[in-house]
Amino acid sequence: MNTDDDDHRLAECLSRYSRLFVLTGAGCSTASGLGDYRDEAGQWKRKQPITGQTFIGDELARKRYWARSFVGWPSFSKAQPGPAHKALQQLEEQNLIVTLVTQNVDQLHQKAGHKSVVDLHGRLSTVSCINCGFQQSRDDYQEHLYTANHWLSSLDADYAPDGDADLEIDDLSRLVVPPCPACDDLMKPDVVFFGENVGKSTVAECMDNLRSSDVLVVVGSSLMVYSGFRFCRDAQRRDQPIVIVNNGTTRADELAHLKIEGDCGQRLQRLSEALQNS
Repeated sequence: MNTDDDDHRLAECLSRYSRLFVLTGAGCSTASGLGDYRDEAGQWKRKQPITGQTFIGDELARKRYWARSFVGWPSFSKAQPGPAHKALQQLEEQNLIVTLVTQNVDQLHQKAGHKSVVDLHGRLSTVSCINCGFQQSRDDYQEHLYTANHWLSSLDADYAPDGDADLEIDDLSRLVVPPCPACDDLMKPDVVFFGENVGKSTVAECMDNLRSSDVLVVVGSSLMVYSGFRFCRDAQRRDQPIVIVNNGTTRADELAHLKIEGDCGQRLQRLSEALQNS
């Protein structure tokens, strides 16, 4: 496996620590065929994703979300772990990672065999009622969408991040969004939509784990969303080392003790091999 000077710098740096707190983002999942929202400069590649307020308060926007999600879900749900997920699982097996927090909602870390993962923004694999909390799998909800809207199966579109699809439909009046089977209220994916806040207990758990670790390692994230950037702010205030592996600019570049550019999957694979042989 070919290595370069940055691989050596990364391995040399992280070999000093035995308790890694790892924060991952969409860059870990692009090799699995899942898109990301931002380019290498940290700018939006596409329209800003739907907000939680819009999903709940705007019926037309909600119908558009479910139509696009119906098309995108089958491919999203079949995605398999890529090199970054597998390398991080190997680092966990080497007892180097004490906490892995992901901003992704795809559960690819779990599919790779990672034992302990905090899904900071939730999981797209389930949906819950906003009123009574009734929960069901996204696969089951897909079936309900199909039963109520057979015509959706004739649609096709390019896939977009987080189970979305680049689908535009002029008339959504006939789309039926299945309500909660328990109380007839709205069903919503179990994810933190753009503009919503991560639960306080989840943040507190992550912060406690960060403060008991040796180093913060950011992988495949631009950190443009505050829910991830906050960990860098906290580490920087306590002078805890921050190491970033990302293909492009991040919000925390000036805070990092070490910033490594390049494909995070390949970098992590070479890191895992180097640390295993050290």
